[in-house]
Amino acid sequence: MLVELTVTDLGPVAGITLVFGPGMTAMTGETGAGKTIVTEAIKLLCGAKADAVMVRSGAKEAVVEGRFVTDNDELVVRRVVPASGRSRGYLQGQMASTAELAAVVGELVDIHGQNGHQSLVRPQAQRSALDQFGNVDTALLRDLRRQLAELDAQLTELGGDERARAREIELVRYQFDEIVAASIIDADEDNRLRSREDLLADAGDYRDSARDAGIRLGGDEGAGDIITRILHRLENVTPFAHLVSRLKSLELELTDVADEFGGLADSLDDDPEELAKVQRRRTLLSELRRKYGATLGEVIDFRDEAEKRLHELETHDVRAAELDILRGQCQGTVRAEEAVIGAARRAAAPKLAKAIEAQIHELALPHAVVQIQVGEDDPGDEVNILVAMNSGTPPAPLAKVASGGELARTMLALQLVLSEGPPLLIFDEVDAGVGGAAASAVGDALSNLGKRHQVLVVSHLAQVAGRADRHVLISKRDDGSSVVTEAQTLEDDDRVAEIARMLAGDAESTTAQEHAREILTGNEKS
Repeated sequence: MLVELTVTDLGPVAGITLVFGPGMTAMTGETGAGKTIVTEAIKLLCGAKADAVMVRSGAKEAVVEGRFVTDNDELVVRRVVPASGRSRGYLQGQMASTAELAAVVGELVDIHGQNGHQSLVRPQAQRSALDQFGNVDTALLRDLRRQLAELDAQLTELGGDERARAREIELVRYQFDEIVAASIIDADEDNRLRSREDLLADAGDYRDSARDAGIRLGGDEGAGDIITRILHRLENVTPFAHLVSRLKSLELELTDVADEFGGLADSLDDDPEELAKVQRRRTLLSELRRKYGATLGEVIDFRDEAEKRLHELETHDVRAAELDILRGQCQGTVRAEEAVIGAARRAAAPKLAKAIEAQIHELALPHAVVQIQVGEDDPGDEVNILVAMNSGTPPAPLAKVASGGELARTMLALQLVLSEGPPLLIFDEVDAGVGGAAASAVGDALSNLGKRHQVLVVSHLAQVAGRADRHVLISKRDDGSSVVTEAQTLEDDDRVAEIARMLAGDAESTTAQEHAREILTGNEKS
């Protein structure tokens, strides 16, 4: 249940706070006063799309806050719409996306907007209503159809044309064999070959450099010889003992390094044949990368995928047969589930028609006849609500025979039948086009609905407003520089005056006030 709503700088509203209770609340006011702004505010809390144009002129942002109570839990929701930039949502003080708002708050609210009953003429809406009434669960069928589509996709991927499959086998076989023939060692092979190529290409320079380094480190007058002379001179000098020890270690290390340079110089021979071999290998690997991937790792991955695809193509007949069997089994299960759903819809259709018809009779359409047709082909997706509003006329589709007022009452009747919905139901001028005895019947129906749900009704009908448990007046004040929409909860004489205005256009009319009191007294007695 929505217990409190605060709206700031939204449209013509500078700031209003409304406190709601259980049962039915009517919101009335002159045309153009901004009655639907309450509905728009609640839509924002439900995650509806926000537009900067909704922000009050001159304000930086519009803010809507709502407090809901479900069982013993309290939920606080906030939506901020800036004059520029993206809107923001909050649940229990934590940031939330519009999808999260829709998932959480949307489960608590069902909004029937102006002309919203027109959706009832769509076959999909009629089918959904029938499924809800008959507890028809289509989740398994949707899952089975998804499985069937996946099997069809796998069959298509296998390739059904034998010639096309043969051409693909030839191509993939060539690609696979070319990569396999290259015998790639690993993804880092080309890096190692690059280092080897550099070494072989400049072997002479490297050899001369190694020999020169060995001589400078270990030969006559080299670094090693210099250290040796220093050691002879300082070996028995006590103050230098710790440094002498370090020099001896350095002498050994220099000797080892000099020997290694010498060995390396001896091993670096010019080898044009090996260099050419390395270069040919690198050229081959480069060509493979050009065809199959930016790196050798990607080439290896391509090879593995090609091998997998070859296996699929070469075992096509076996795999296709397996998939055909699975598809046949799945298709049989789909048909069986479609038959179950079709039977459930056909069983529920006359019961729903009877229930809607009974409710419509209570809404000042005593001669209305309702039928619900379900398509012959399972699962009976073609659902059509047929009505005859007057005696002697055959039932026909809603869109062809129902006026706006009749559609509104049919929608209301359906809502009464399917009343196991969200705790808060909002009706925004759904009684448009209804008057006279029908208006009283609609008021009674909404009042009865308020016994099971919290109901908010935006209405121009005195008969509807008079049946409400609470009455909120939405009014507009123009101070010459701006227009401000205000909200006031009406009690006693103020409520009488508002209903009198709705009846006669004159809140001061004595006759209208007497009639208003009769309406309110009748509400209290009921």
